[in-house]
Amino acid sequence: MNLLSRVFSYELPTEIVFGINSIEQLSQKVRGLQGNRVLVITDPGVKDAGILDKLIKQIDADISFDTFWDIEREPDVKTIRNATEKAKEFGADLIVGIGGGSALDAAKAVAIMLNNDGDIIDYAGLNNVPNPSVPTICIPTTSGTGSEVTIWTVISDKDNNRKFGIGGKSIAPTMALCDPNLTTSLPGLMTAATGVDALTHALESFVNKATQPISQALSRESMRLIFKSLRKAVHQGDNLEARYDMLLASTIAATAFNPTRLGLAHALCMPLGAKFKVPHGIANAILLPQVMEFNIIGNPEAFKEIAEIFGENTEGLSLYEAAELSVKAIKKLNQDAGIPAGFAEFGVTEEDLDYIAEGAIGSDNVLVNPRKPSLEDLKEIVRKSL
Repeated sequence: MNLLSRVFSYELPTEIVFGINSIEQLSQKVRGLQGNRVLVITDPGVKDAGILDKLIKQIDADISFDTFWDIEREPDVKTIRNATEKAKEFGADLIVGIGGGSALDAAKAVAIMLNNDGDIIDYAGLNNVPNPSVPTICIPTTSGTGSEVTIWTVISDKDNNRKFGIGGKSIAPTMALCDPNLTTSLPGLMTAATGVDALTHALESFVNKATQPISQALSRESMRLIFKSLRKAVHQGDNLEARYDMLLASTIAATAFNPTRLGLAHALCMPLGAKFKVPHGIANAILLPQVMEFNIIGNPEAFKEIAEIFGENTEGLSLYEAAELSVKAIKKLNQDAGIPAGFAEFGVTEEDLDYIAEGAIGSDNVLVNPRKPSLEDLKEIVRKSL
């Protein structure tokens, strides 16, 4: 790719506050955003883990707040409607989302609906939200989705077995409050899944046709941190340095793909998550090696660099031999992290390949992928991942 011939832009709407114990700044940040009535949105897992209580202790007595903690994995439109109704009844003027990607996406969706009429489904697509969201603070408790800084929220329509994205810079959270302490209780498999999700963000942004120098630099650093620390975070959950690195890698990766989008792994994740309920991070992790093998021919120089970031020795090899070592490195990372071997255990069969490929082919992520796929190509990638 000849970057000299391109004009690119980079914008980061979200203020990022990052560091150990940074959650202690919550009340100060709420006041700075002129919040008086705060709705905290989260999920039952965060509540049961005691993390919601930790957050509530940081809200000063002069700030009114209420909570909505019924967010399920991959939040449904009905849940968004219920949370929006509660936010309106409470008179919320600021939303705090705390949790993984589902809770943060739900918080962003509710923030949209407090300033816009109609239904959340009305705003599917890019730049379809007419009015800016109310101020939103997103606090991640996993290290993978990057929803705390992205311009997207992804919502499920479970009655119709589909997922849809709503995008635009006005949807990005006003602030991301990133405290590695909040991630140390995350179980090993979830740490692995969210960590490889972050890796997929960085890697797909790095190799795709829309990449640009700022995103590439961010992706490199994210991948370097993941290579250094994912295994330790999975197997030594209380290792705060590893947790710091992984949360930073996740946030950085999201800032990389905001302006570039992603690739085939994320396109295929949508139908796999919608119908078969494959967790997003697991789906990405299973797909990524097969997607990489398909894409190498489209950008071998970038895949060679990925192999080197992941510690592979490329000296004396041809460009394509070196690029193929990137796939070997990611397969080994998946194995070490305990990622499931394939989709068969989620009930996906050969008979489902048409549905999955047809659900993915229309994604904008396909348009920026480094190699143009056919429906048969997409089916083969999933077939190899069964």
